[in-house]
Amino acid sequence: MANSPTPSIDRNLVSNLVRQAVYRQMGLKAPRQGPNPLVVNISARHCHLTQEAVEILFGKGHKLTPMKWLYQEGQYAAKESVTLVGPRSRVISNLRILGPCRDINQVELAYTDAIALGFDIPTRASGKIDGTPGCMLMGPNGFFEMPEGVIRAAPHAHLSPADAEFYGVKTGDMMKLRIGGPLGMTFENMLARVDPSFKLEVHIDTDEGNACGLRPDTPVELIK
Repeated sequence: MANSPTPSIDRNLVSNLVRQAVYRQMGLKAPRQGPNPLVVNISARHCHLTQEAVEILFGKGHKLTPMKWLYQEGQYAAKESVTLVGPRSRVISNLRILGPCRDINQVELAYTDAIALGFDIPTRASGKIDGTPGCMLMGPNGFFEMPEGVIRAAPHAHLSPADAEFYGVKTGDMMKLRIGGPLGMTFENMLARVDPSFKLEVHIDTDEGNACGLRPDTPVELIK
């Protein structure tokens, strides 16, 4: 008799179950639960590219290859990565590309990444790249120059319309993310982004995640 395939485990679901257990063990009241469980993920440095840029870097007709599917439906970390060349020829190797391709080129770095590269980058909502620094990307097939598009992504929350109704927000509103634990803090300016395709998820960068000591069992609460 053939063995049945082992079902994959949703890491974010496990994190939510762990957090609920922590609330119970500490005798704390769990945050008010909306229609969907709250997921908070750390978004490491990465880039989004157009199909044109991908072909310049990897060859004519090249398509991104999914390596790891992300929490948002249809989004993935690609097998392909690039080398970013910043000011004064400082580089970051193996900068991961996230797919699918978009209609603009954008690099998202944490503040410490920017310092190491010699960048002075603004904090922006994704897609708001006017007046931002550019960089050079290097792939196995050539170089691609970005005249702009290097940002520090603003902390943000992805919400479905049902989630937005529960929290009483709309796209562009600011929310708060309350982090518990030994390094507890509150992020005051959490940008709300609402779309029918979104799952409830908050993104913070590596600097922010390290500052608050975010772990799978860290209590978190999203509030208006």
